[in-house]
Amino acid sequence: MDGLLIALISIGVTVLFILGVPIFLVIGFWVIGVSLVIDFTLANVGVTLYEGLNFYGLLALPLFILTGDLINAAGIARRLSDFAYSILGWMRGGLAMASLGACGLFAAISGSNSATTATIGSIMYPEMTKGGYDKHFAAATVAAGGTVGIIIPPSIIFIVYGFLMNLSISDLFIGGLLPGLLMVIAMQVTCWYVANRNGWGHLIRIDPVRIMRAALGAWLGFFAIGLVIWGIYAGKFSPTEAAGVTAGFCLIVGIVMRPIHNMLGGSGGGSFVAETIVIPGFSPFQLPRIVLRSGQITGLLAPLIAVSVVMQQILSLLGAKVFVTDMLGALGGYYAILFACMALVLIAGTILESLPNTIILAPILAPIAANIGVDPIHFAVVFLVGDAIGFITPPYGLNLYVASGITGIPYLRLLRYTMPYLFALIGAWLIIALWPPLSTMLLVHAGAGVFQVQ
Repeated sequence: MDGLLIALISIGVTVLFILGVPIFLVIGFWVIGVSLVIDFTLANVGVTLYEGLNFYGLLALPLFILTGDLINAAGIARRLSDFAYSILGWMRGGLAMASLGACGLFAAISGSNSATTATIGSIMYPEMTKGGYDKHFAAATVAAGGTVGIIIPPSIIFIVYGFLMNLSISDLFIGGLLPGLLMVIAMQVTCWYVANRNGWGHLIRIDPVRIMRAALGAWLGFFAIGLVIWGIYAGKFSPTEAAGVTAGFCLIVGIVMRPIHNMLGGSGGGSFVAETIVIPGFSPFQLPRIVLRSGQITGLLAPLIAVSVVMQQILSLLGAKVFVTDMLGALGGYYAILFACMALVLIAGTILESLPNTIILAPILAPIAANIGVDPIHFAVVFLVGDAIGFITPPYGLNLYVASGITGIPYLRLLRYTMPYLFALIGAWLIIALWPPLSTMLLVHAGAGVFQVQ
């Protein structure tokens, strides 16, 4: 009888999800309904909701979200985009490839997929359409580029994964660096092929002076990236401290640094040229709006983390972990189990956002992977790359919705132009899964593991 009621509740919340009810409410309804069926006291639900967020490492979550908004408002993202274009603009598809590179650079400061797509898309999409690219391809490019937002450190989802699995967040950040770069390169190669075949994009001649001027214009962005990576890689501060330091740096830069309009007169034409050495910044009066926006995003994510922890606890009581373990264990071999885990992650990523997907599946799949000898850091990277790919897979595909929102192109029309990027990312994912040193080789030199989750 209990099983029938749980099945009916699951069907009901699935219908709510299809109708567009927010995922937080969908999971919440399921948690409350199933708790009543199995006599799981609601008082314990309340305690778990609180304890799910009572964790020092999660302080990095709102700080990195704030950092992303600050670097966007301060103009750092545009300067990084200028630099990427100055290097790649001479190739067919160079501006679109620069958009993908800019996504990687932005991800190295922020840590959010949707924020990467929204920020770089708002900057680069108009330039690509003016530069001779098909508008659908341009929108698909920024949507695909955003997938590295949670892989290249710092990463919000790595923080959550480390919290759930009691892994060093510093180790996870370092483990995601090379796989994130591989994802960017795979998408850039694909972009070059598609653009070259269709003749999209206007070319600019390569100009070392232009590159140098663009680099000077983006020096604060490079400093922020270096600050995060150096601090964590060298063990100078924990990821939470890194988030505070980076947010503080971007805040000071945005408010204190005033524009110095030294026209650099970028040669080679085109409007995408760094025109100032110091970024424009923002006034103190704009700060409340920026903080409010970051708070709104945090307010969406934090309750979702809390209620997903309760869902994970209930699934464990229902025996979901044992069921999946027995099912995958019957497959036998190392690669069969690893690929089955990857398939589950990819399928779940098509219907769930990365956060609930991670909270629900990681505690189930990670121990299974550990039992067959998969390094925990390597599996975390494999798991989260698959999670990231879900941002451009229907029917969920959050990045596609974001790109649709900023470009006005219907969601379904973007799917066709996203397919080459999807295949490229899956190819990169397979390389990451089959070559563990890509995720672990930097850990040998970093001396990481100092800042364990507590």
